[in-house]
Amino acid sequence: MSDLLRRLPSVDKLIGDESALDLIEQYGRAQVVETLRGVLDDVRARILSGEVASPEIFAETHLLQTASGTLERHFTPTLRPLINATGVIIHTNLGRAPLSESAQQAIIDVAASYNTLEFDLDTGKRGSRLVHAEALLTEITGAEAALVVNNNASATVLLLAGLAQGCEVIVSRGQLVEIGGGFRVPDVMRQSGARLVEVGTTNRTRQADYEDAITEATALLMRVHSSNFKQIGFTEETSIEELVEVALRHNIHAVDDLGSGALIDTAQFGLEHEPMVQESVRAGMGVVAFSGDKVLGGPQAGILLGKRELIDPLKKHPLARAIRADKLCLAALTATLDHYRRGDALEAIPVLRMMGLRLDELQATALNWMRQLRSSGLTVEVRVIGGESTVGGGSLPGATLPTALLALDVNSPDDFAHALRQAHTPVIPRISDGRVLFDPRTVLPGQAGALLETIKSTLV
Repeated sequence: MSDLLRRLPSVDKLIGDESALDLIEQYGRAQVVETLRGVLDDVRARILSGEVASPEIFAETHLLQTASGTLERHFTPTLRPLINATGVIIHTNLGRAPLSESAQQAIIDVAASYNTLEFDLDTGKRGSRLVHAEALLTEITGAEAALVVNNNASATVLLLAGLAQGCEVIVSRGQLVEIGGGFRVPDVMRQSGARLVEVGTTNRTRQADYEDAITEATALLMRVHSSNFKQIGFTEETSIEELVEVALRHNIHAVDDLGSGALIDTAQFGLEHEPMVQESVRAGMGVVAFSGDKVLGGPQAGILLGKRELIDPLKKHPLARAIRADKLCLAALTATLDHYRRGDALEAIPVLRMMGLRLDELQATALNWMRQLRSSGLTVEVRVIGGESTVGGGSLPGATLPTALLALDVNSPDDFAHALRQAHTPVIPRISDGRVLFDPRTVLPGQAGALLETIKSTLV
């Protein structure tokens, strides 16, 4: 055993190897030395435990390769790009909306330099970060004022804390939903200090239900759009116009938590109509809250817009500073909104472009993938089948889009999917009926080559 231990090279000897010098340049000397010590300690432990030692484990090349693999795993970030082949367009677990090229460039430009985040070039004095997106939001939606925070849950808390703290907020019982990650609307509302008043039943809430519940303590009537589920059958819901009517009669305000935040009509893609921000503004909602990274197609953000008399106090609320949007969010959001102003949102914003892909385009892509894989000599069966894509992200529940799927019949779909996730650029497919499926709708331009290479290398 002692002879085996003496055969191990020292750290000093390993660190002088040319391969080690490359590792030092890439990861730094301290990290390489520490990793080499760990590799050698592991080999010593195996020898001392009586494990049969093959000559390979003493080779300097093998030890350095082991260290290289350890360093690569250690330095690989946990937040990294991947290929979404699931067909879920706004995939919350996969980062929701990918950004347009101009939004990506806007982030780089602002991140790489000092900028006008809170500086007024005209006066040479301190400015406000709130102005950067507000003008675009009001122009696009017709609202009087707007405010951007870090996500829609924050926007809802700020809305209620600023306008209804210690007061009653009336909400339909059928709208008290649970959003992703176990967060429930009633819990979010309670954190704001507002008192929740439920009206109606799970499936039916009428205008009179709100009317009868109003007291002197009532501050707001609130609509929460059920964006992540759908009720069918014997149902009735008070329209936003009817809700505003009741609010006006009692000299209070109606507010709208839209969640998804569509700025275009999703019916043009063959989907159901997702309630639009502009519709809520036109109906007279005092404040509308929605997300920036769902159907809107921008970065994570919570957007509040509506009547100036309500938005301006929210800008000055102490909570607004704690949840404010940073410079990178504002840069990406304004670049995204500019597509709506220019009229090229359907082509430039990835989630909208994906929704608009035609079935014949998807079929052509899937067939091309199939031919390339078949020509590479794979032994598994590869074919193209029909299927459905979904919008996802708590938007348009139950709505689907027809698509063409690349289908692979492999011995163990779960093992194959796991191997795809471990690739240098992870690939996330979906599994159905014992087959591994790849939906071209959500594979971004420029990713097809990496997708096919990963599939081929994983099957070897």
